[in-house]
Amino acid sequence: QVQLLESGGGLVQAGGSLRLSCAASGRTSSSYAMGWFRQAPGKEREFVASISWSGGTTGYTDSVKGRFTISRDNANNAVYLQMNSLKPEDTAVYYCAARRRPYSSWSMKPNEYDYWGQGTQVTVSS
Repeated sequence: QVQLLESGGGLVQAGGSLRLSCAASGRTSSSYAMGWFRQAPGKEREFVASISWSGGTTGYTDSVKGRFTISRDNANNAVYLQMNSLKPEDTAVYYCAARRRPYSSWSMKPNEYDYWGQGTQVTVSS
């Protein structure tokens, strides 16, 4: 079993930045692809960014391209989401997720992820 714990959320003004962290513990493996998803009130959970097990490839939803950067530190079992130029529409609970399939590529499909964190709130004021 893998436990994921997100941190780094908070309240920020539009145009500001935040860096989310996701710490993995338990039966962790650096061969897991990782992803970030978000869910705003009244909306479905949506894909934000994902990174392959090696960190060599990444994927982003169109609305965050050029503003968000996903990265990972396999030595420390951590994944990060650097969020710049934040907009009010980025307000949501952000979730970290891990794919159990070894040596997996990045994915934008929630049903391909096996482990999820509890989420961290990001609020962007206008």
